[in-house]
Amino acid sequence: MTDNRNLPSNVQASRRWRLILGTDARGTNLSQDGVDERRERSLAALYQPSHSGGLAHSRLTVVRWLDEIRGHFPESAVRVMQQDAIERLNLRSLLLEPDVSDRLDWDPMLAAEVLTLMSTLPDSQTERIREIVRPVVEALERQLRPATQQALGGRLRQRSPRRSPRYRDIDWQRTLSANLKHYQPHYDTIIPEKLIHRGMPPRLLSDVVLCLDQSASMATSVVYASVFASVLASVSSLNLRLLAFDTAVVDLTSRLHDPLDLLLGMQLGGGTDISQALRYSLQGIQRPHETLVILLSDLYDGGDRQQLWQAFAQLLASGVRVVSLLALDETGVPRYDVATAERLAHLGIASFACHPEEFPSLISEYLLR
Repeated sequence: MTDNRNLPSNVQASRRWRLILGTDARGTNLSQDGVDERRERSLAALYQPSHSGGLAHSRLTVVRWLDEIRGHFPESAVRVMQQDAIERLNLRSLLLEPDVSDRLDWDPMLAAEVLTLMSTLPDSQTERIREIVRPVVEALERQLRPATQQALGGRLRQRSPRRSPRYRDIDWQRTLSANLKHYQPHYDTIIPEKLIHRGMPPRLLSDVVLCLDQSASMATSVVYASVFASVLASVSSLNLRLLAFDTAVVDLTSRLHDPLDLLLGMQLGGGTDISQALRYSLQGIQRPHETLVILLSDLYDGGDRQQLWQAFAQLLASGVRVVSLLALDETGVPRYDVATAERLAHLGIASFACHPEEFPSLISEYLLR
């Protein structure tokens, strides 16, 4: 790609406006090396198809276009253009074609697009989907596993008693018992080698229930959440259950050992009945004061609202901790039912609209007693 950073700022601005406005722009110039012309053609094929002929539903045309945009645009722009092409030109039917899929820059958003197609595809395509989604899952796991370990370990260290506690924080009975061997006859006293803090050492809640909304609007969040759930389940001190729901509830706990298998077990699509998932989770809770329920949903609920508030109230009354993680759209903007989130706040349940990469840090706060 040509480096145009040395061009005068007014020339750079003029070229950018030409690319933004497209072929209808007047009085603006493109670069002399032909790169901007190729960029303009690629943009016009997607955003001004009437001027360029567009991206016909031809595999060859799409393949050529994917090769062109990778050569002319930065990676962040390529990802946006790929997603726009899928949405605007309905190219989902080509996502599984090897010559197309091999040229795509796969990320959680594109993986979610493929997973939404699973219910309409023959079983013979399952292995192809597995091949496509596996690198995305592995990349997320490499990202989320150390982040989770660091978050949990960091919280525990922050809450750990000091090595040299303040006078008022010393547990004198335990300190004296532990230091009897340091009794000094000459002084008729014990000189303690180690002072013991009277506070209880911090620990994690033992049980976690993740209620994951698998309605179609949650597709990208489901990809992140599935991998995060698998990572969290690998923490030996935690007992994690995963309940995926739309208008029905499916217990996918048995798949937690394999994040790819877990993700392929999701059935993206359908409506949303949050209260049913919460009632189901409550039935399996044995130690409510040791349990954290995580609801990951956009909170757009199609079930009985009165039953929804009753289900939340039952969880809280039993002693369970509850936190709500909200969905993000493909641009990273929170997308959720504001009225439901406000009602949850009145119940004392916090709702967080954070990027899935921040799940480990956030959840670690709620896991510590």
